[in-house]
This record gives sequence, structure tokens and C-alpha cells, in this order.
Amino acid sequence: MHILVTNDDGVLAPGLLALAHEMRGLGAVTVLAPDRNWSASGHVKTLDRPLRVREVRLADGSTALSTDGAPSDCVALAILQLLPEKVDLVVSGINPNANLGHDVTYSGTVTAAMEAAIWGLPGVAISLDSPENHLGQLDYAPAARVARRVVSAVIENGLPKGILLNVNVPYLLDDELKGMLVTRQGLRVYRDTLVRREDPRGRPYYWIGGDAPTGVPEEGTDFGALKAGYVSITPLHLDLTAYAIQQELSAWKW
Repeated sequence: MHILVTNDDGVLAPGLLALAHEMRGLGAVTVLAPDRNWSASGHVKTLDRPLRVREVRLADGSTALSTDGAPSDCVALAILQLLPEKVDLVVSGINPNANLGHDVTYSGTVTAAMEAAIWGLPGVAISLDSPENHLGQLDYAPAARVARRVVSAVIENGLPKGILLNVNVPYLLDDELKGMLVTRQGLRVYRDTLVRREDPRGRPYYWIGGDAPTGVPEEGTDFGALKAGYVSITPLHLDLTAYAIQQELSAWKW
């Protein structure tokens, strides 16, 4: 079993190292991750410039590969035979913040797993619901152990082609986690605002800011599971067709 580990926070992010450490107990691991932070980058494919790849050393002394491409580029590079060994499974994370509801379209963590699904490989995205404005280092160890359990189950049971798992872990100790729930995407509530400012030459520029997003803690959803202290496991696929409205649209006079 050859597991590719990547992320969207950069190759030196502590969540990546914690994830790689646990994955090494399941098979051979290659780490290939961006050389900088790509958070909220969405699903990117770099076509307008060459991609550079270099070898780096992680904090535990192990070797990893780094690229100036996006998280999804990392997956494509690995699958398109940058690596001598075929990749069997892709695990992305551990993101320091949850990826819930519509977040999956923004998240580089999740879209790396989507890239795996596009190529017909199992993809798993792991995110940690860390406290807002947390001071000091985050403890990724419980989430990494959850990731190992989830990936072990994927290895044992397999995933249908085109399916990825979006896993969100509460910021709790192992014995505080209430369990794991298979969930659906919930409703994320964004509170973005546009801030207009002027540079020293009087020209306007803009920041998209605002308070951190919230969500509706409905039972059965990813957001609801997290709020109740459960690990949320949401199966996703890339078919975005709105089947419920197909028949109605067919009756329109086009």
C-alpha cells in the first residue's frame, strides 16, 4: 500500500507531519505538499507555468517533496508518475480548521482528495475543528489517530470510484470523542464583509473580511456531528448535477 500524504498549509505544517507519522503504520508513505500555504485555494490545476519540485526535510528528519504548485497539483504530479511507485491512496491534511458544508469547494485540503477521486483513487481529507483564536501549538495527535482508523477502514473495505471522504474531527482528547458518524453536508453560514481602503496614492483596494463562519447544527450533518462531539465522515462525489430539477427544466421552452 503506497499512500500519498499532502495538504494545503505547506509542507512544513505540523498537521502534515502528524498525519504522515500515523500513515506510516499502514504502508509506504510519500509526502508531496505545497511549499507555501494554499488555504481556501479551491480546486486548482496549474497550466500556465512549469512546476518545480524539490526535496525537503521534515521536523522528524524524514524526507518529503515540495512543489510550488497547488494541493491538487501535488496529487496530479504524484499520479502522473513523478514518483517511481504507483500511488494507491491519497490522504490530505490535517487542516487546522474544519471544512464543513460549502467549505469543500474552497478548501485545498478537500480538493486534493477530489483530485484523487478524479484519477480513480480513494481520497480522504482530514480537518481539525480547532478553537477559534487558539493560542499556542495545536495538538494534532488525536485527529491523526482518527485519520489512521478511517484510512485503515478504507483500505479494508475500499471506496467506490469517484468517492472521497471529508473527515472533520472535534478538538477533543481521544477519550472525549463520542464516536464517528457518517454525515451529510450541513449548512455553513458565512459572515463575510467587504472592507474598502485606500493606498498612499489614493487608489482603492479591498479586503474580504468578517467574522468566522458559523453553521446550523442540524442532526445528521457534518456541523451537527462536530457540535455533539462526534467525528464527522461525509462521503462526497464530484457529480454536481441537480437531478431533482432535471424534469422541471426539461419542460421549459428553451
